[in-house]
Amino acid sequence: MTIRPLGDKIVIRVIEDAEQTSGGIFIPDSAKEKSQKGEVIAVGEGKINEKGDRDPMDVKVGEIVLFAKYAGTDVKIEKQDLKIMSVSDVLGVIEK
Repeated sequence: MTIRPLGDKIVIRVIEDAEQTSGGIFIPDSAKEKSQKGEVIAVGEGKINEKGDRDPMDVKVGEIVLFAKYAGTDVKIEKQDLKIMSVSDVLGVIEK
């Protein structure tokens, strides 16, 4: 099953942070913060502006992005934790 986002929406597969610190201490689920990092797996066509043209999207499929802490809608499809959000909720792209 695939999701095709509409307009300026994107679909992100959430990347969970490590459950163990560099010193070897395991972090329990209750102490973990929500991850704010994910891989873009689908991108909409872009928002339609006042002129009737589509604005280009700032992200591409495959990029790793940082997003706002409470951004988007959480969905679970085929045992994958995904988020659907507006591209405006993306704070930046992680470049290697």
